[in-house]
Amino acid sequence: MVVGPTAVGKTTIGIEMAKHFSGEIINGDAFQVYKGLDIGTAKVSEEEKESIPHHLIDILDPTDTYSAARFRQDAHRKMADIGGRGHLPIVVGGTGMYIKGLTADWSFSETGRDQALRDRLEARAREEKGEIRLHEELQTLDPEAAERIHYRNVRKVIRALELLYAGKPPPDPVESENTTAKAYEVIMIGLTMERSLLYERIESRVDQMIASGLLSEVRALYDAGIRHTQSMKGIGYKELVAYLDGNYSWSEAIAQLKKNSRRFAKRQLTWFRNKEQVTWFELGEDGKQDVTEKIKAHLAGQLRRMSKD
Repeated sequence: MVVGPTAVGKTTIGIEMAKHFSGEIINGDAFQVYKGLDIGTAKVSEEEKESIPHHLIDILDPTDTYSAARFRQDAHRKMADIGGRGHLPIVVGGTGMYIKGLTADWSFSETGRDQALRDRLEARAREEKGEIRLHEELQTLDPEAAERIHYRNVRKVIRALELLYAGKPPPDPVESENTTAKAYEVIMIGLTMERSLLYERIESRVDQMIASGLLSEVRALYDAGIRHTQSMKGIGYKELVAYLDGNYSWSEAIAQLKKNSRRFAKRQLTWFRNKEQVTWFELGEDGKQDVTEKIKAHLAGQLRRMSKD
């Protein structure tokens, strides 16, 4: 698995690993599953794929909903298929709950309670705009749960976050069976970089998205009546929907998009550092080739170890 914050370069590294190790990519991003959400999700282009098969991209209409439970089922099927053909499944993405669903034996009806965590979340909810920020955090970790739970229902938002931070997704109303698939042995590769450089890359990416026609992409969905769906809650979409609704000026929408992207990157890093066993590799402005070779060597060594076990 290749994980890390938005804009760090996961797509490029994932493709390099797939080329070197006869792999196929499984998307681990909660919004790249949607058709028509291309620019705002930084979806890999056909040219960028370099003929490497990619899975779980463009599998849903933007009016559909998706969850960690459904992703887990879909990804397990893809992993079995890819492995059965003698190829290496490589999950690439930054949606923490989706990744966690593949690295742990979860029962999707488990419950748990952490009073200390609940107290901290309740204290945050009492802060200015605390309810909204907690709901945004839930949106990042489990978009479908955020779709079901209104931000003013603080009790349910906190309960959902409590379960998520305990490593257990909120119960899915569709996936109710209490079964778990055997977790795969995982090699987790994390990408990071110095924070100021990452933030520069994020801002540059947002500028590039705007120049590439993000507003036109969002407007087409907006005009089709796709406004209050799970797909439109993603960063890059919700800010421009607010602009089209007249709630932001253009400059305010772009500033909010950049701010939300930076916050998201910070939450992603916190999640993967706290919740997963990751071997981290730091990327810089230059030297990507050197880091790529280090990752190849690490992955080759881990694959040899696994083949002997």
